[in-house]
Amino acid sequence: MNTQSLLIWIPLLPLIAAAIIGLFASKLPRAAAHWWTIGAVGAAFALSAKVLMATMNGYTFNGNLYTWLVSGDIQFNVGFLIDNLSAMMMVVVTFVSLMVHIYTIGYMAEDAGYARFFSYISLFTFAMLMLVMANNFMQLFFGWEAVGLVSYLLIGFWYTRPTAIYANLKAFLVNRVGDFGFLLGIGLVLAYFGSLDYATVFQAAPIMSHMLIDIIPNAPWSLMTVICILLFVGAMGKSAQVPLHVWLPDSMEGPTPISALIHAATMVTAGIFMVARMSPLFELSTTALSFVMIIGATTALFMGFLGIIQNDIKRIVAYSTLSQLGYMTVALGASAYSVAIFHLMTHAFFKALLFLAAGSVIMGMHHDQDIRHMGNLKKYMPVTWITSLIGSLALIGTPFFAGFYSKDSIIEAAEASHIAGHSYAYFAVLAGVFVTAFYSFRLYFLVFHGKEKWRDLKHAHGEHHHGLDAKDNPHEPGWVIKLPLILLAIPSVFIGYMTIETMLYGHFFSGVIIVNNEAHPAMLEMAQHYAEHLHSPAAMALHGFTSLPFVLAATGVALAWFFYMKRPDIPAAIQQRFKGINQILENKYGFDSFNERVFAGGSRLIGSKLWQIGDVELIDGTMVNGTARMIGKLSGIVRQLQSGLIYHYAFAMIIGIFLFLTFFNKIN
Repeated sequence: MNTQSLLIWIPLLPLIAAAIIGLFASKLPRAAAHWWTIGAVGAAFALSAKVLMATMNGYTFNGNLYTWLVSGDIQFNVGFLIDNLSAMMMVVVTFVSLMVHIYTIGYMAEDAGYARFFSYISLFTFAMLMLVMANNFMQLFFGWEAVGLVSYLLIGFWYTRPTAIYANLKAFLVNRVGDFGFLLGIGLVLAYFGSLDYATVFQAAPIMSHMLIDIIPNAPWSLMTVICILLFVGAMGKSAQVPLHVWLPDSMEGPTPISALIHAATMVTAGIFMVARMSPLFELSTTALSFVMIIGATTALFMGFLGIIQNDIKRIVAYSTLSQLGYMTVALGASAYSVAIFHLMTHAFFKALLFLAAGSVIMGMHHDQDIRHMGNLKKYMPVTWITSLIGSLALIGTPFFAGFYSKDSIIEAAEASHIAGHSYAYFAVLAGVFVTAFYSFRLYFLVFHGKEKWRDLKHAHGEHHHGLDAKDNPHEPGWVIKLPLILLAIPSVFIGYMTIETMLYGHFFSGVIIVNNEAHPAMLEMAQHYAEHLHSPAAMALHGFTSLPFVLAATGVALAWFFYMKRPDIPAAIQQRFKGINQILENKYGFDSFNERVFAGGSRLIGSKLWQIGDVELIDGTMVNGTARMIGKLSGIVRQLQSGLIYHYAFAMIIGIFLFLTFFNKIN
């Protein structure tokens, strides 16, 4: 394999396609937008699959392709690190991106920004590939910021909507908070390790593990703890962990294809990938791992609660993404990095499926997104119905489906962990199983079963209603929409069964992910339990039917069916009875209002005071207008000497000459 020439084409092809369509779309046929970008991403997927097969046979590559900058003894390079972790991420990113590209042909068919959208999503794919293929912190940061920039453009794609502009600005600003911490962490790595190369830093990390630094005088901190927490702050922003999660639900203002691309396999999983890649550093700080686990557990449980009260179909799936990212973060905190990456992979397929299925429903409902206006869509949209059911079953961890193997492994990892906070994390992920099942099947039952509620909307909304008329029926979109749903449904069923032994209990991540089994034995205990009691993926699934998570999931599904199919009056009564709790959930725990009042309001107040004091009073009042006033007053004094009488002027000249001569004589 000609490594450099092959590897460089994987990110380069989407970049070239994005540039061609972005710059020359007006001179090309409309169809060129999707043919160029789909061809480029499809080729990148084929090459990524080839690279993955090679890495599974022992191939690795770590090399620099280009030196961007030299400063003293430090080089800033563009290079690739190709191993099983990066190759698997490349395949997942390019496959989901390919499905989204194909889906976009149908979803954006009537949009005026058709070519611009394809250019953006192809550019997004390039940025994500540069991130996962990086072999140094500089390139990682480049990809990190590039996906943030393109996501800003995509969330605000419909820039005539004020809500879209607010959402993309919010995403941009919140991610800057996380990225500030991320940049500080990279700065500490450069300052103390003298290099940004992964291999160099990882090799030196054990030597630096006992070094202390003074953040506050006379209060030393472990260098590794500070670096890891700062790096994780970046992950909190990019992977939407509490409290930097607030941007993700609002990002639903973007078109549905980009919701699938951002929230399935790319941007939001960048933080999970980064922490797994940095396992040689995080293993040296139990404090940082405990912090990671607690943040993840809080996100997994409390963001799931918010999914229960949502009525927008895309926002429900978005809160599901937040919760599942919390699950992955719990696995990272338990030192079960391979489990986190395993769930990242399975989640990418079924979450992309759920988002694209939601988009299909939105199209069928004439762009009405309120699940209270739907019902019985399985009659009119059978492909969307069955693929949505598959995605939902995978999401709640139904045995034999992809999500079961990864989600149950996370719960087991939290239970097996001995890190501070693991009991709270175990409770959170276990309770989250019930919550996930309840809100997922609340959505499923209200959308695909029950009464056809859109027929009651015509008179209620009149001509202002945005959706189906009472006489209309929903429609199944064409094959350009249905094909990606079917292709994503297949791995949503089988990929967990096929890969769990290789990825978790085999040697897939050997030498790539580093775990100190003596200090953090969760993965070792899980492997022993699997070998002694389960033996195979089929046995694990069969055992899953008797486990507590399955009971909780089944209870959640049954309760959703009873509440929303049989007794819809009960949820209304509960909401009325617990108004206070409902209001807290409606306010999203107050994070948005707190940020608006404290951070945004504080920034506006500081800006206003700086303007009033600095600009109005100091610059305009004192320096500009004050100078003019002083000159005016001085002129008024001098004006008194302008009497018009010659003997006054002669007297002034004589006095002036006298003073000048006196001063001159004193100097000499």
